[in-house]
Amino acid sequence: MKVTGPSGTGPAASQRPVRASGGFSVPQGAATPATASSQAVSSASGVSDVSALMALQGVETATERRRRAVRRGAGLLDRLDELKLALLSGEAGEGALERMARGLREERPDDPDETLTGLLQQIDLRAAVELAKAEVRRTAT
Repeated sequence: MKVTGPSGTGPAASQRPVRASGGFSVPQGAATPATASSQAVSSASGVSDVSALMALQGVETATERRRRAVRRGAGLLDRLDELKLALLSGEAGEGALERMARGLREERPDDPDETLTGLLQQIDLRAAVELAKAEVRRTAT
């Protein structure tokens, strides 16, 4: 059945491959090697552009590192306060201890400011001492 009209299909276009003498055939309208290689180069450059943007997003500035270090230290100080309040009220403070242990496991960003680094080390040490004391209390009971 032949369908004609504005929405129908017209006569079938010839899509037969051109036969070479060795049995190898190349379909008509196929991309030439120059076109295929230029498409590959353009898609590769698109990928490298995206990976370059992703790499730039992963770069952390000194200010961001400092903010992250200060935020980590402030969080540990907050956990120490929670633990102090829990102990003063007669509770074990297990939640504060767990959060403090999690905070200590976080990597502390390096900062060139020796004063800040020293302060953050003291906070880390105090939190580690409190965790050790809690462990001793746990094993003693």
